[in-house]
Amino acid sequence: MVDAAGRSFGRALTELASARPDQANITLIAPDGTETDLSWAVLEARANQIAHRFAELGVTKDAVVALALPTCAEHILVTLAIWKLGAVLLPLRHDMPSWEMDRLLSLAEPTILVSDSHEASIPVLTRDDLARTAELDDRPLPDVVPDCVNYVASSGSTGSPKLIVTPRRGVVGADPDTAFFLSSGPATALVVSPLYHVNGFAFAAPFALEGARVYVLEKFDAALAVDVIERHRITLTVMVPTMLQRIARLSDIGTRNLRSLTRLVYGGAKVPDWVVDRWLELIDPAAFLFTYGSSERLGFVAMTGLEWPEHRGSTGKPMDCRISIRDPDGRELPTGETGEIFLRSLEERPVFQYIGMPTPEPSADGYRSLGDLGWLDSDGYLYIADRRTDMIVSGGANVFPAEVEEALSEHPDVVDQVVVPVPDQEWGHRVHAIVQPRDPEQPPPPAELRAWCKARLAAYKAPRTFEFVARMPRTEAGKLNRTALGTQRADRDG
Repeated sequence: MVDAAGRSFGRALTELASARPDQANITLIAPDGTETDLSWAVLEARANQIAHRFAELGVTKDAVVALALPTCAEHILVTLAIWKLGAVLLPLRHDMPSWEMDRLLSLAEPTILVSDSHEASIPVLTRDDLARTAELDDRPLPDVVPDCVNYVASSGSTGSPKLIVTPRRGVVGADPDTAFFLSSGPATALVVSPLYHVNGFAFAAPFALEGARVYVLEKFDAALAVDVIERHRITLTVMVPTMLQRIARLSDIGTRNLRSLTRLVYGGAKVPDWVVDRWLELIDPAAFLFTYGSSERLGFVAMTGLEWPEHRGSTGKPMDCRISIRDPDGRELPTGETGEIFLRSLEERPVFQYIGMPTPEPSADGYRSLGDLGWLDSDGYLYIADRRTDMIVSGGANVFPAEVEEALSEHPDVVDQVVVPVPDQEWGHRVHAIVQPRDPEQPPPPAELRAWCKARLAAYKAPRTFEFVARMPRTEAGKLNRTALGTQRADRDG
């Protein structure tokens, strides 16, 4: 329920600091396991001081503040300061190349940038600059409710930059996703995604303000995440497939107690079936929540692990929307056929907009697509095939990288994998696999991996070439640009 008084995030923080100044609902955990508590009093005072400095630099209601720091206390403090001013948070990867940062800043036109490593034509504040705000007034400014709490930066599968804008007021209880995740009662949450990612900032400060006890990993590490779940009896966490796979690969995972988890939310790319099977041995299947959605908030699809045995590979049924699978001409496809996924919300909600590219118009019957491909079974469960732009056409046949990656992930000597298209004179594009082996000094032979895939897939889907890397070039959120990787490897034999 939305707070009856329309209580802003800023006012909620002020009231919590007054009522329980020494209580800490947010704890940061360093890579070595060191824990740092952030009390309500500290959060309130430092957020107010930073807000005063931002106001001096011209940040007002609806102004955009770009935040490009690694996961740290300052990231949370700046986020709260932005919302106290009724401004808009734009979280950005702190380690992105300058040219990419410049493109996004030109789209967002922020008033200021908070970063240790980037320059801009607007005022830039570093963490050292933030530390000096400790001398400023720590009293709250007049209460302001943000009409849009954040933008989401995306480069998409094609690398074209855009900002996703979905109006959502910065009021306690206003976000239906937060309400859904906290609906089962008091939660002890673990944030494993970096704070620039929606699975980071959206589950840190907002969860704490709504009563959850939140632990935040400064950097994801599979073994450390398991330690924290056991030590603090974590009940709620959100992970992407790469994280789930790395934990499932831990040699001692079968002896660990993860049963405190009452809700493990999975979203993002397709997760390999074997990873799901392993997790359903580790936790109550009812606690494993499959989800499909987007930052555009077109609709929400979900199911629990209890439904997995009858619907292996599915991401769930529509919860607040309708799904239509359509061909390139917009015609609805029958059950079982793969096509483009279109969603239509059953609820009236703010319509998203893009900055940097045209916002897609709905179809005549109100459906919208984000470019994903999939199919529905006879019970209405959705199965994700891949992104339309990621599909590889090799020799006239369609290959979905996700299913090839799943086959490779089952090999015991493979730690991580990505499949990309590489230009080929004979086939148009060939299926190329980039593999992070368990032992970089002794990777499995390419012929063995090809045979492994051919035993699980149609022969034409098996990678024709392979290359081995010591570490997959993923972001801290587990993402990589598949298209860019393929382009970089256009002249390689693998």
